[in-house]
Amino acid sequence: MAVPPDIAPPDNDVLWARSLHHTHSGSPALTDVSLGVRESEILAVTGPRGSGKTTLLGCLSGRIVPEQGEVWFNSVPVHTMGALSRERLRRDRFAWISPEPDLVPELTVWENTALPLLLRGEGHRAAKATALEWLERLDIGALARKRPAALLQSERQRVAITRALASAPTVLFADEPTAPLHRADSVHVLRTLTAAARSHRTTVVLATNDARTAALADRTVTLLDGRRVSSAQAEDVEGRAACSLSV
Repeated sequence: MAVPPDIAPPDNDVLWARSLHHTHSGSPALTDVSLGVRESEILAVTGPRGSGKTTLLGCLSGRIVPEQGEVWFNSVPVHTMGALSRERLRRDRFAWISPEPDLVPELTVWENTALPLLLRGEGHRAAKATALEWLERLDIGALARKRPAALLQSERQRVAITRALASAPTVLFADEPTAPLHRADSVHVLRTLTAAARSHRTTVVLATNDARTAALADRTVTLLDGRRVSSAQAEDVEGRAACSLSV
């Protein structure tokens, strides 16, 4: 039975999306995608490149307003919010990790980590103390006074993760957070992220096309050509594509 529009999601879902449709330059990016994300859950959104993972995270986080469909956060309809309300929501309740760490080059590591707290209006001393505490928790306290240019790629990504966690978000969105890293660095960074999120009961929505990364999540949702499919369907399509390329 169809669910009536604008009915709030189940109480145990911190995020809930229904029938999302979105296009990029006329091409379908999401087609009728629905899902729920439970509180404190780590959800992996998997699929090949171009499957709609980043667009889905953008819609769930309020960065993108879907052309059709609904997005709810704790029973609040994100899809009907104005731009300023969505910006405030992203600042106060969400955090985002990109494939490439978007650190401010002029700021030190601890200043980058404290920046979201300062933007919320937290005092300088308290923000610095929180930043330094989180840097120590993630074993990069020794980097606190360095600037991004002096860090390795894996260290910059760990700073980006620390900044996201230090802001104490309700939901952390991670879009291919280890894409530019070597395998050893990738495993370490992901284990750091998931362990910290679990210890602080942070909900994580993680986009990845890497099976090892998805295995760290509690549950997996798979996209293919902008549609939600079973993992078996996605594997079948990828397998047939690989066979055609080898002929």
